[in-house]
Amino acid sequence: MAVDQQALLAALQAVTDPNTGKDFVSTKALKNLNEQYGDVSFDVELAYPAKSQMPALRRALIVAAKEVPGVENVSVNMSMKITAHAVQRGVQLLPNVKNIIAVASGKGGVGKSTTAVNLALALAAEGAQVGILDADIYGPSQPMMMGLEGRPESVDGQTMEPLENYGVQVISIGFLIDRDEAMIWRGPMATQALEQLLRQTNWKELDYLIVDMPPGTGDIQLTLSQRVPLTGAVIVTTPQDIALLDARKGIKMFEKVGVPILGIVENMAVYCCPACGHVEHIFGADGGKNMAAEYGMDYLGALPLNMSIRVHADSGKPSVVAEPDGEIATLYKTVARQVAIKIAAKAKDFSSKFPSIKISKET
Repeated sequence: MAVDQQALLAALQAVTDPNTGKDFVSTKALKNLNEQYGDVSFDVELAYPAKSQMPALRRALIVAAKEVPGVENVSVNMSMKITAHAVQRGVQLLPNVKNIIAVASGKGGVGKSTTAVNLALALAAEGAQVGILDADIYGPSQPMMMGLEGRPESVDGQTMEPLENYGVQVISIGFLIDRDEAMIWRGPMATQALEQLLRQTNWKELDYLIVDMPPGTGDIQLTLSQRVPLTGAVIVTTPQDIALLDARKGIKMFEKVGVPILGIVENMAVYCCPACGHVEHIFGADGGKNMAAEYGMDYLGALPLNMSIRVHADSGKPSVVAEPDGEIATLYKTVARQVAIKIAAKAKDFSSKFPSIKISKET
């Protein structure tokens, strides 16, 4: 019995991607559809990392195809292809790095570095090639959180090799100084050191580079957002009014330099007592959620005030790798997937295909 190609496409189109709400046929994620003597095969190419979800997606597509009369066997090849997306105009791109995500906050102490490291590890767990740039020159914390010690090697005397743990590449000023040494530098020295860390690191084919930004909207932050080719920024805040006040300033800074905000993460949103189960909104309720609605931005999710997050980060084994199937890791993976999906929906980077045009007006 011959298989009706239109019926087959219609059946496959009925399967929607739970992350985007769209089907795989109209988005052209489904490719190379072949049918011969009842044997059906096709490829599905996702534009974001979702390794943990692929088996369920494959099963759903197989079930849909087998409902079509005449279909006997179904072979589905699932894969991921993460591409480079547009950045601010006039910023020099970074070789071997497709997308750079700034994780920022207007205020210190809101858990930005912990969020950054867990987002990086969550993206890596879902199948992406990921790196972390610790941009906090005065308070580098990624070496400790990623369980890394030692100094970066240089093969050619010009570039540094990033250190690696849990499958993630990391570079930080913390690798180049003694652990207890204070960076008593003025702004220009710190920004120059940061640019060297970024551009003189031999990153190896990254899908995503997570930049752990220092808190605030000063000299270093402005230099970073003007000179680093950022695909977008994630704002981390607590529900507390004073943190939201500073987070607003961070949002305004990125808007002024043309960096899109990918969304807002609300950290320390709720505390659940492990002894009695009582839930308390210590820093206020839904502050980040309300701010996201106010600015028309995506609310990427809420993370609890939980001792295990702190313990895992301090021990050099963050929650996503310490308890990969735990509730906290699942929350981080959900946030990371949303960030990746937001990036996948953005305009692709075509800058390399076009010459740069400069228009000057003589006065």
